[in-house]
Amino acid sequence: MITWGRLLLGSVLLLAGCGATGDGPAPTAGHPAAAATGCAAHVETGSLPDWADEGFHGDSRMPHVFGARGEIVAVLFGHPLAQVRPDASSNKILWVARPATTSPAAGVSTTLEIIATLDGTDTRVTHEVAAGPGPSIIDMPRAGCWHLDLRWAGRTDTMDLVYAERKP
Repeated sequence: MITWGRLLLGSVLLLAGCGATGDGPAPTAGHPAAAATGCAAHVETGSLPDWADEGFHGDSRMPHVFGARGEIVAVLFGHPLAQVRPDASSNKILWVARPATTSPAAGVSTTLEIIATLDGTDTRVTHEVAAGPGPSIIDMPRAGCWHLDLRWAGRTDTMDLVYAERKP
């Protein structure tokens, strides 16, 4: 016979495994857990959240990926991202940070530092976006799932992005 406690515990565990949808961050694990379990990349295709749609007019539906903590969103103009783009276009990403509740401490760099690690390897690439989150071209040397550690203005977040192989 199942007790109410076991039924409640089973329900909680089941709900814990379900992800949310909408304007919140995609359900992703932090960098170490993501590396152990694979790629947690989740490209949203709905409207950008209100805090990230400045400069967009009308419908702000753009492919985007939320940071695991919801502090930053990567708006993918070059979707899908690819290791080599046959049409010579770019892997353009607009990085938009959630507005900070406090100003960064004096002397703290606003540069967005991206440390990307290819899933299952020791391959690591570093990119910088001067003057903090903003427009960028982020290319990776190999196709696959890249775990990104993001740092800017005393803030941090993580996300996974998938770069596809070039199709013949």
